[in-house]
Amino acid sequence: MAFSSKKYVSQSGAKTFATRYRAAMAKHPFLLFGLPFMAVIVGGSFVLTPATAIRFEKYDRQVRQMTAKEESEVGINKRKFDMREEYFRLMSKKDIDDWEPKRVKRLPGESDGKL
Repeated sequence: MAFSSKKYVSQSGAKTFATRYRAAMAKHPFLLFGLPFMAVIVGGSFVLTPATAIRFEKYDRQVRQMTAKEESEVGINKRKFDMREEYFRLMSKKDIDDWEPKRVKRLPGESDGKL
């Protein structure tokens, strides 16, 4: 055979770390690549867990559920009111059951909704 199937490796290139690592990697891919890769992923999760917890705690402080009383107190220049008093005031109106729909006069040229 005129050409061999093996690649020519020079003497200086045969002894480098990269060449030896590449040859060993062909024999043991999981041990030399898969295991270190998985170790980095697991180690990174342990390192990043506290940072993620701090981030979520900060978010939880910003977004929390408010009670109805706190909700009514939010804002500037809001009138003070009692929720029970407001409920009974609205329920005491007699004309709630006797209302009739009224048509609003349309402006000139405005469509009345009919096709």
